[in-house]
Amino acid sequence: MAHKAKAYFKLLKFRLSFTVAFSSAIGYILGFPDASYLSIALVMLGGLLVTGAANIINQIIERDLDRMMKRTAKRPLPTGQLSVTEAIVFAVLLGIGGLALLGLYFNLLTAALSLLGLVLYGFVYTPLKRISPICVFVGAIPGGLPPLIGWAAATGVLGAEAWILFGIQFIWQFPHFWAIAWVLDEDYKKAGFKMLPMEGGKNLKTAIQIMIYTLVLIPLSLLPLQFGMTGTTSALIAVVCGVLFLAQTFYLMRTCSKKAAMSIMFGSFLYLPIVQIAFVLDKL
Repeated sequence: MAHKAKAYFKLLKFRLSFTVAFSSAIGYILGFPDASYLSIALVMLGGLLVTGAANIINQIIERDLDRMMKRTAKRPLPTGQLSVTEAIVFAVLLGIGGLALLGLYFNLLTAALSLLGLVLYGFVYTPLKRISPICVFVGAIPGGLPPLIGWAAATGVLGAEAWILFGIQFIWQFPHFWAIAWVLDEDYKKAGFKMLPMEGGKNLKTAIQIMIYTLVLIPLSLLPLQFGMTGTTSALIAVVCGVLFLAQTFYLMRTCSKKAAMSIMFGSFLYLPIVQIAFVLDKL
């Protein structure tokens, strides 16, 4: 029984799902600074359940490909710890539970946007990974939605502020995804994933693409100040983080090495939560 429970938990990809839910809580707090802890917890729970469902759909579709890759071969579906039927039932329960929570406790706009994210990630981005590098652009849409969904849950509308939060997280996805794809290139090739933007993959052209998107993050992160969403302290933190993040891309352009791509990958993991937490603390 404990073995089964552990397999279900692994299927949820808790760390990734929690990160996404955290982003939606950031949007919620920025839209409603006086929100209760219960509301913040519920927006996170709803986000966690829907993201978990999307992750499971992804694993159901890619179960045979996951067997080919070292990184994913030990997941519950390739190893047979769970059957496809069990995974489908779990995904449906999580998805319905999360959407119902967001729709009933918050508003229908929040549930509709969450459903859009789930469909785009599970049924569009996932199969596209083997077809074209455009998959990263498509995947960046559901990836950028959480703070926008949080703002919608708080306000019931999608104003300029919601789109600014979306824009920052959307653009951040590109250096983040491409750095991961660079580091895991050999593994991805085994499954036929086409994630890197340029022909030949790990080259200067790809490094330049990563640098451009990282550069765009700097002016984008100043928009919350411009629109009165946050103050100057968080804007300063966002610029400093953006410049440090950008500096890592120059190292990649110079060396085109896996080590440089790995530093961008870890840099991206740090950049987003630091900037988002700075926005919230500044707002509060």
